[in-house]
Amino acid sequence: MLSSIFSGFTDFPAGRKPWNTNALGDMLRRNCLPAAIATYGLSLGIANIDEKLPAPVYALLTGLNAATVGIVALAAVQLSQKAITDKLTRILVFLGGTAGILYSALWYFPVLLVISGTSAVVWDYRWAHRLVRMARKRGGPVVGDTGHDSGAVELTEVSPGVPVRRVRHAPTNPQEISADDSTTLDVENEERTVPPLREMRVFSWKFGVMVIAAFFVTFIVVMVLRGLGNIDQRGFNLFANLYLAGTIIFGGGPVVIPLLREYIVSEGWVSTRDFLLGLALIQAFPGPNFNCAVPIAVYLGSLAAASSPNLPSAAGAVIGYIAIFTPGLVLQTGFMGLWRTLRGYRWFTSCLRGVNASAVGLVYTAVYRLWEIGYIDEAYQSGSSLGRDPWWVVVTTTSFVGGMWFKLPAPAAILLGGVMGMIWFGVVEA
Repeated sequence: MLSSIFSGFTDFPAGRKPWNTNALGDMLRRNCLPAAIATYGLSLGIANIDEKLPAPVYALLTGLNAATVGIVALAAVQLSQKAITDKLTRILVFLGGTAGILYSALWYFPVLLVISGTSAVVWDYRWAHRLVRMARKRGGPVVGDTGHDSGAVELTEVSPGVPVRRVRHAPTNPQEISADDSTTLDVENEERTVPPLREMRVFSWKFGVMVIAAFFVTFIVVMVLRGLGNIDQRGFNLFANLYLAGTIIFGGGPVVIPLLREYIVSEGWVSTRDFLLGLALIQAFPGPNFNCAVPIAVYLGSLAAASSPNLPSAAGAVIGYIAIFTPGLVLQTGFMGLWRTLRGYRWFTSCLRGVNASAVGLVYTAVYRLWEIGYIDEAYQSGSSLGRDPWWVVVTTTSFVGGMWFKLPAPAAILLGGVMGMIWFGVVEA
């Protein structure tokens, strides 16, 4: 969700205004309003399904789940290809995934993101590198250590509106550089500025600070009230949990899966079966629903309200939509005023780079957790590992390979998984 805040702030075509009267409509379409309405209807049907299902339905559901795991794994790989730019981001993706697998709690995921952002700042400012050099100097010179940083990138802090990016290249043997390479280096070393027609001129930075400060005040109030437990109402707790998830989501739908499972399913408001069934069917909807957290939040909000005697399902769906959507909208509005200033600061871009890498690692967490609960039958209503039968490994691999190398759309891959589930039932169970 929050990744959309920073995307496209400087990519407006010449002559196009970054903010216009259709901006709110564009945001609603981008945040899957039609799919949110459809998933609310889906939740009404799921809420009326009997607890015990026919055996073929369990096979169909397990096939859908196995295919969904393959689609999530594909999303993890594709996001990693964009997020990994150096050794640090590769490490953060790895650590984010493994840390999410080993432990989960309401406070845990935000702490992971903060640590990752801080680590990126420390790395890019080379504070740890200095300590290593000092230790090496005390131990004597190291063979092959020239003391230069090859291909280092430096972002200098400049006056607002004139961000500058300087690239330093220190090849091992400068004589090996060709004339064409030398020309390229000269171009890269030139100061780069944003043309006036492409600058962000929407709000002042003071207004942006006020909006962001007001948001975090409300966020702290909501989290404190929830932590104190003074408000024992399903509607408020649902809003608080989804508000937290909407605030810390970087990367959209795939990242939100482990968060929503922890914040909704683990609370006992929605069963594992209904969570998996909705997740699989939502991926089969036409459109870019997998990259959008809003339909999933609406679906879970409606079901969480349906299991409460005092909260209508429609109210739960609205709460889910507002809670997951509001943080991104408000923060995007605030950062429109700050982006023009902050984008020139190295610490800011470094922090975003680290947070994004760690968030991508959480997608691998989703792959593992969905795999461990993907198999469902009458004896395992809460889910069991898909590794119980090699056929489900084949289904998962088929959806991954189909999307990765044969450009199979996600809805088609999900439906194919359901068909393969029915084939399994016809061969093994019938």
